[in-house]
Amino acid sequence: MALDAALAVGVLACMVAGSFVDPHEKTGVTWGLRTPDALSLLLITLGAAALVFRRRAPMTVLVLTGTFSLVESVSGDPRAPVAMSAVIALYTVASTTDRTTTWRVGLLTMTALTGSAMLAGPLPWYAQENLGIFAWTGIGATAGDAVRSRRAFVAAIRERAERAERTREEEARRRVAEERLRIARDLHDVVAHHIALVNVQAGVAAHVMDKRPDQAKEALAHVREASRSALNELRATVGLLRQSGDPEAPTEPAPGLARLDELAGTFRSAGLQVEVARADQGSTLPAAVDLAAYRVIQEALTNVQKHAGPDAKAEVSVVTVGPNIEITVLDDGAGEDDTSDGGGHGLLGMRERVTALRGTLTTGPRYGGGFRVHAILPLKSRTRAAEDAV
Repeated sequence: MALDAALAVGVLACMVAGSFVDPHEKTGVTWGLRTPDALSLLLITLGAAALVFRRRAPMTVLVLTGTFSLVESVSGDPRAPVAMSAVIALYTVASTTDRTTTWRVGLLTMTALTGSAMLAGPLPWYAQENLGIFAWTGIGATAGDAVRSRRAFVAAIRERAERAERTREEEARRRVAEERLRIARDLHDVVAHHIALVNVQAGVAAHVMDKRPDQAKEALAHVREASRSALNELRATVGLLRQSGDPEAPTEPAPGLARLDELAGTFRSAGLQVEVARADQGSTLPAAVDLAAYRVIQEALTNVQKHAGPDAKAEVSVVTVGPNIEITVLDDGAGEDDTSDGGGHGLLGMRERVTALRGTLTTGPRYGGGFRVHAILPLKSRTRAAEDAV
């Protein structure tokens, strides 16, 4: 409002000064002074006052200033520059609307003001004042459209830069994930080749062990060489995925359910009440299943500690049911769990681990409050089960 008020004062000063100047003085001097009539001064004042609200209601201000200019050109002093306020209002409309509206409104304003001055005004139709109205209204519409286009262009560039800034980290993470997937595929191909070779050579050694021990010894040498190559390839490829500061080789075996009590004790020392119930004695778990079970419990308890509230209690049960082992983690927390909608990264990691082992994972809120995580992991893979059946 302050800026528009200052602009209105400046336009008022220009129009008042223009109304007292006579460019057609007949005494031989190019410029002279004249006295405008009271109606022209009133229309000048009203037109300038309307410009104070040009940003709030641009179309209304254009209608008002256009009306004042029309009245001035027909019944007032034809040389009073009331149309200057209409030109400013037309510029504002053009800079705040679309190009189609600018064309329509600009042509309508130009036609109405110029036509009324030429047909109904006291000056001849070819007078320069009439042609000036035509030119200045066209300039106002064109300038406003150019400013609007420039603003849209700058806004588009700024939005693109902000979007690039927001997605830069996401793009980097996506590229890292894609590269790690490619490395994992290469690792699978290399290790699978060596393991297949080990399997074949081990079968040969077992077949000829009694009758031709020299050939069995040679086959075992091939087994040792292939296994060494597989380990070297595995170490070199996994080394690419290690973070800075990670040890080059593990200093302890991968965790499993044997360390479940230790895991529960860690959460108890952090203030979470955890109860553990196990009915899996005597079950021999494959290393991958043992690790996945441990990680599922660890991630589920972490979610309980983060999101279930300070007074929440957690219950962990590990039960062997037929060919499967079932892991259940319950809590009675009243807080908001980030995995309740299926979008948490912890839940995604658990689901990937369980699915990779041909297991199933079920998660969801409990009736009456709390959350439930239930995982079913097979004790044997499909390949091993088929071999046992044969």
